[in-house]
Amino acid sequence: MSQELKRTNLYRWHVDHHARMVPFAGWEMPVQYPPGPLAEHHLVRRSAGVFDIDHMGQVTITGPDAEVYLNRLVTWDIGLMRPNEAHYALLCYDHGGIVDDVFIYKLPGRWLMVVNAGNLNKDYRWLQEHAGGYQVAVKDVSAETYMLALQGPKAISLLQKLTPAQLAAAPRFTAIEDKVDGVPAVIGRTGYTGEDGVEIFFPAEHARQIWTAILNTGRTAGIEVGPIGLAARDSLRFEPGFALYGHEIGPDITPLEASLEWACRFQNDFIGREALLKQKENGVAKKLVSFALTDKGVPRQDYPVLSAAGGEEIGVVVTGLYAPTVDKYCGNAFVRSNYAGIGTDLQILIRHKPKAAVVIKRPLYVPAYRK
Repeated sequence: MSQELKRTNLYRWHVDHHARMVPFAGWEMPVQYPPGPLAEHHLVRRSAGVFDIDHMGQVTITGPDAEVYLNRLVTWDIGLMRPNEAHYALLCYDHGGIVDDVFIYKLPGRWLMVVNAGNLNKDYRWLQEHAGGYQVAVKDVSAETYMLALQGPKAISLLQKLTPAQLAAAPRFTAIEDKVDGVPAVIGRTGYTGEDGVEIFFPAEHARQIWTAILNTGRTAGIEVGPIGLAARDSLRFEPGFALYGHEIGPDITPLEASLEWACRFQNDFIGREALLKQKENGVAKKLVSFALTDKGVPRQDYPVLSAAGGEEIGVVVTGLYAPTVDKYCGNAFVRSNYAGIGTDLQILIRHKPKAAVVIKRPLYVPAYRK
């Protein structure tokens, strides 16, 4: 394995606990632990799982023009955000393609933006290149900031044993600054699994302390909790319909094509707005759909999608897997818009053999906090 891959402060813990390590976005990360991805997936849906997600990047934006600057950069109107709120947004190119999807936290005295691991350098350059004319300071704080996620229906009750913060009083998509196991931290009621839970930011030197405190507290409190690898993280994010850069979103995919128009506030003059308004007026040529296989097979990324009637190539799979909660082999694909209707029959070309599939309603799993 390349020595150039980065390692998180928990690398040794993962190896000592027999995680299978793989290259991911320039990092050497755990893809699964001994229980396996299916058991890890169900553990998060049933109780709680803790994720080492320190490969994600964090950038702070400060200064008197921070809000105006961010409203030019991102698709969401962050002027609508109240103190200690968090919101999903997109960075777009002028042509409407997606630079990255981000989460923004409005914290006292600063904005915190969380970006995808493989996009950190690109995003940071993009933010700096567009800072001219604004009184802002853009700082990459990824090295000194550690990031963990604790997700699942028991996540809040577990973390409450480690923090004086009143977690139950903090609604979904808000953030609290307090201590976790005595360490100053930002606790975001956010996550990427469709379950309630938190994402925790704290000084990087405390990574092992907080990680083990969560696992040990779960054991002593009788709350089932375990580490979760990248494989289960992918199936957990797929079922509730969350996008992954390089799959459902990318530089050649617009928010309208990716069913992310809800994250765009066209009242604001954000970068890419004009192109998206034009696309909105003309209609999209391709559209993201979810499908379920009705034949036996395992769909994978880049497999062609064919029309059921004539076998004409009409799209491509961008995510394909077994979805444990719904117990189906399914996936996401971009198809010509006239094939995007729910119930449309498709074929997925798997190892050169067409397999029957059908377009299904998204999401496959309604996030617990929307129920």
